[in-house]
Amino acid sequence: MPNPQPAESIPLRPESLLLLSRASTATVATLLFKRGYHNAYVQGVAPLAAGKPTMVGPAYTLRYIPTRPDTDPLDAFREPDHPQRVAVEECPVGAVLVMDCRQDASAASAGSILLTRMQVRGAAGVVTDGGIRDATGAGALCMPVFAAKPSAPTNLTKHHAVDIGLPVACGGVAVYPGDIVMGDGDGVMIIPRHLADTIAAESVEMELFEAFVLDEVNRGIPIIGLYPPTDPETLERFGKWHTQNCG
Repeated sequence: MPNPQPAESIPLRPESLLLLSRASTATVATLLFKRGYHNAYVQGVAPLAAGKPTMVGPAYTLRYIPTRPDTDPLDAFREPDHPQRVAVEECPVGAVLVMDCRQDASAASAGSILLTRMQVRGAAGVVTDGGIRDATGAGALCMPVFAAKPSAPTNLTKHHAVDIGLPVACGGVAVYPGDIVMGDGDGVMIIPRHLADTIAAESVEMELFEAFVLDEVNRGIPIIGLYPPTDPETLERFGKWHTQNCG
């Protein structure tokens, strides 16, 4: 089977990222599930700190393979073309750096200094299925950072950076460059780029309906017939609620 079309050939509507930033990963997970995408949730990662804004942006990818003594001495970072350093300096403004560490968090994939540099450069966030060192400092950034766990050892201990801008696996999910990465308190979802506009548009009505359902539950309405709305009166009440609350 062919790979997805290159990201540059799939333009996004200007409002899609904004709409997704107002949605939840739970909503996006359901909308993708309806389309047969059952493996879009990045397993084993969580925000380093709570209270960050929802992270949304196109994926910029970095892949690690296991280290060897001949490829990863401590002075490897002196190389000006070291892929990890290059990724930090070239990740586009508004993009999310997604790092494939083979779900091995026994060493860091980056630390607070590099992540601070990314924040200064305007990255939208970072997702790694490896560890993050200096995690307290990284968690204090305004930029959201999602990782498997804090991990003190340098990436050279376990991770050899090899590829930038190629398809990767992060937390067991296929991530193609330009896919839309979305993260909140529930974790991270990967939205195939060709579906992003549709998912963004549909998320608006779904979020509104779930806000209505929560109001109904709080006023004592039973869940059966309400969620999903199998009782025709549910949609009638939603229509009135929508008019009252959304104009």
